[in-house]
Parts: sequence; structure tokens; C-alpha cells
Amino acid sequence: MQKLKVAVIGVGHLGKEHARVYAGTPGVDLIGVVDLRQKQAEGIAKMHNTRAFMHYRDVIGRVSAVSIAVPTKSHYAVAKEFLQNGIHVMIEKPMTGTVSEAQELIDISKSKGLVLQAGYIERFNPAISAFRKLAIKPKFIECHRLSPFTFRSADIGVVLDLMIHDIDIILNITGSQIKKIDAVGVNVISDKEDIANVRFQFANGCVANVTASRVSLTPMRKMRLFSEDSYISIDYQKKEALIYKKSPELTLNALNIAGMDVSSIADLKSYVFGDLLKIEHIKMDDYEPLKKELESFVQCIVEHKEPLVSGEDGLKAIEVANNVLLEIEKNLKSVQT
Repeated sequence: MQKLKVAVIGVGHLGKEHARVYAGTPGVDLIGVVDLRQKQAEGIAKMHNTRAFMHYRDVIGRVSAVSIAVPTKSHYAVAKEFLQNGIHVMIEKPMTGTVSEAQELIDISKSKGLVLQAGYIERFNPAISAFRKLAIKPKFIECHRLSPFTFRSADIGVVLDLMIHDIDIILNITGSQIKKIDAVGVNVISDKEDIANVRFQFANGCVANVTASRVSLTPMRKMRLFSEDSYISIDYQKKEALIYKKSPELTLNALNIAGMDVSSIADLKSYVFGDLLKIEHIKMDDYEPLKKELESFVQCIVEHKEPLVSGEDGLKAIEVANNVLLEIEKNLKSVQT
């Protein structure tokens, strides 16, 4: 069986990892890596026994698929040219800077029968995959995504840089339309928002409170989901998830607290909380999310399948992120006046 010929466009912090994964993926031939920085391209190419190219157009005609990991401002132009040349595209988040650009890429991919996959790696995190199997419908979601400032994504703010991961996950989990967005953001280091907090209200009644910062000393990537009978805590970094469920043997009604005197209630403090809740680790597979993400991209090409994170998903996340940015701007203006 002929191997799928692939190239990685942009081999910086993320792209070099794409190259590593492709180089070790069965059924894939890493034809080359592309980067404007010649030494960087040559170094990564040598590491994986492939060729280095200075311009992305140099691999057109040589490959059937590409991963695009260039700065966000170049996503649209680079992806468009590959799609127009009949090449499947996996493009890192955010897919484009605007909704109209994303829609155009979707239209081209559909017209040519190509796979267009948006790079939201958390969809492939084993903790999220395990959570999905529980079929829990959350009423409240809380997310914290914090990191130090890396200077890698200075062309975009924290909403498009970090928060967009949680926006994509929340949209996918809730499957509901957003009714209202309240958002605030602050510039600290860059000329764009470096810290942001957003409250989403959904048509199905779910509420999500999302915080993102790229000026934190300690990295954090956590999500908490609350439903009628359970609470789930997900740590993306640790690839760990815990579920807290009401114990069927013991409830507040069964305790009849209303009929107890003060001293009896005080005695309950030492054990009631643990008895009311059953805490369990959610079982999950142990794998590298990026490897799973790129294997899925390759599989969709080979089997002519729709990707788990489609171009339409990428567009939805961009649309919501842009609405968040508009709310942040509006609130900043109201404070200034």
C-alpha cells in the first residue's frame, strides 16, 4: 500500500512536534518540513531524515497532505493555496482570523472533496474522550487555562491563543446555542488582551465560566463540570479526571438534619461530606493527544471520512471567540468613558 505523502509547514514550537509524530506514523512518508528559518528547517529535517524547504510552495506537487503550523496571520493564505492545489489540510488553531476566511476554506475543501481538519488537540485528550463516554449533561462548566507568556503567539491575544481550546470543547459538549456573552479582558504585556474572563449562557440552561491567562507563573489547564447528580474535575496536563457522585445510600434527606440538635450536627462534620459523595478516577486510555490527532487526520484522508474536528467546528470557535473580543472591547470602552 502506497504511503501518504505529508509535509509540515512551519516547524517551530508546534510544527516540530507534528514532524516528529508523522516521522513515526505507519503509512506516512514525511516528504519534508518547511520554515522560513533555514537553520530551523534543516535541523528538524535532519532529525527525521527528510528534506528541508524554505517556502511552502516548494512542496506543492510533492505531497497529498500538510499540517500547517505557521503564525495565525498566515493560516488563511497558506491553507487556501494548498486546498486549491488538491492537498488535504490540517491547520492549527485558530483556523483563521475571521469567519469569512474560515468559510472560504470550508467551501474550497468541500468543492474538491478534501479533508480540512482544525487543530483543537484537547478533543483528543484521553480525559475528554473518557468524559464523553459518561454521557453527562452539564449544568455549569468552569475552565481555567493559564500559562506564562511565551512570545510565540504575539500576533493574537489570549482569547484566540488559549481560550479558544475551551470554547471549542464547551460548544461540542453543550451542543447548544449561546444566548448571552459577558466578557472582560486586560492587556498586561502585549498590545492585546493577556487575561480574559467570559461567562457564556446557553439556550439549554447551561452556564460556562471561562478564564484564560498567558501571564501566569504556573501553568494550569483544568475544567470542572457540574450536573444534577455529579461533579467532574478534568486536568488536561495530568490527563486525569475524577468524578464525584452522590452516594445512593446516604442523602441529606436520609440524615434528617432538621430534627437534630446543634451538637449532633457538629458531630457530623467529620464524616458526612465523604459519605455523601463517591469519588472515583475515571478510567481512560494512556496516549499522546497529538499522535491521536494526526493519526485521525491521516485515517480520515485514507478512509474518506469527516474529521472529528471539522472546518465547521473551527469556524464556530472563531465566531464565538470574535464575539468574545467584541464584548471585551465594548466593556473596555464603557470603563474608559
